[in-house]
Parts: sequence; structure tokens; C-alpha cells
Amino acid sequence: MAILQIKEMQKKYGALVVTDGFSLDVEPGEIVGILGPNGAGKTTLFNLVTGMVKPDSGQLLFDGENISHADAADRCQRGISRSFQVPHPFVGMSVFENVLVGALFGRHGMEPEQHVLDVLELTGLKNKSNQLAGSLSLLERKRLEMARALATEPKLLLLDEIAGGLTDSECKSLLSAIRDVHSSGVTIIWIEHVVHALLSVATRLVVVDFGRTIADGSPEDVMKNEQVKSIYLGVDEHV
Repeated sequence: MAILQIKEMQKKYGALVVTDGFSLDVEPGEIVGILGPNGAGKTTLFNLVTGMVKPDSGQLLFDGENISHADAADRCQRGISRSFQVPHPFVGMSVFENVLVGALFGRHGMEPEQHVLDVLELTGLKNKSNQLAGSLSLLERKRLEMARALATEPKLLLLDEIAGGLTDSECKSLLSAIRDVHSSGVTIIWIEHVVHALLSVATRLVVVDFGRTIADGSPEDVMKNEQVKSIYLGVDEHV
């Protein structure tokens, strides 16, 4: 059974249609990469899944249960968590304290302090535990953003352009952490503009444009799709 089912999701802002009858099934254990140009509706999709934005119509099922009317806090405690494009840690708190906030809110059944240490180990931040979050590098802040989301013990993790702004070497380091997170049993949906990063880990690729799916399949097949080349990569499909 799919861990997440989005059924005919519609969201408008005035005359602007952001998601236009969008549907998607995500199976447990997948890493689903989502590509699309700016304004394609990708971040709005994440906001709809996490309950930060309410749809005009459509349904959302998680673990087979209809959560279309559940609020963001309820969805998080059910096992949906996300990162944000721009990390905003509590800069005056330590790395450990930042992650502890998520652990205290999440659905874990273990001692929160030990859970935080496990998450910091998984994301490569254990040696930064006592450092103020405001002193971290961009890469470390990206790791902390992921760690705070993981502290809630999600079944489904949504990553929103987490590789943006990183150098190639920093990106490779972050990819290693993402693979470790996935290997721990977390299903991932990842929006990204750094295409090579996404292609290196995604098990499936979905391309959206104007709130609609234009391609869905293996990364290799999707990147050969003529409509994807035309709309997303700027290649004339008739050439």
C-alpha cells in the first residue's frame, strides 16, 4: 500500500492555478525526486502535504487514512516531516537543543535526549552538538535542518531544495547523509533544482509544470522525455 496518496489536488490563488488536479502515489522506501521550473507548484505541493496550506479540492491519504482535514501538527505526529529551502535554526541555541525541540514534539517512544544523539550521528552533526546553531556553515545548517525534521521520527521526509547553494564537495557530503537517512527506513520526497544531486539518489522522478505532472518514471526514462527537455531543460522537442 502506498504510504502517501495525493488525489486530484487543486489549489488556486485567485485566478492562478498552482496545483491543477495533481495526483501522486508514493510507495514505502522510495526516494521520489520532483523537478520543475520556478512557479511549477512544487513548494505549494509540500505545503499541501504538510497541512500548511489547505487545498480547494482533492484528497490526501497517509498510511491509508484520509488526512485531508488534519492540521500540520497532527500530520507531523502521524509521521510527515519536512525541511525548508532556507534554514532558520534557533541561532542562540545549541545544535543539540535545536534538534531536541523536534524530538519533544515528535512521535518517538524513546528518551528524547538519546534520540537526539542518534539523529545527530545519522546526519553527521554529533561533533557539533554543543556549538551554537548561529555559528554553523551553510552545509551544517542544511544538515541541522534535516536533523530537526528527522527528530520528529518521520515515516515520510520532504526535502525542499536542500542542496541549493552548496559547492560540489558539500553537495556530495550531504548526499551521503541523505542516503544514510533513506537506509534507516525513511521514505523521501525531494524537490531540487540541483539536478545532478537529485539524479544520483532518486529511485523515481516526477516532473511538474503549472501544477500538473508531465513525466513520471525512472530517472533515466524521464530525462529522455521530449516534453521534459522542452519545458524544463529548454530544449526544442522538434530539434
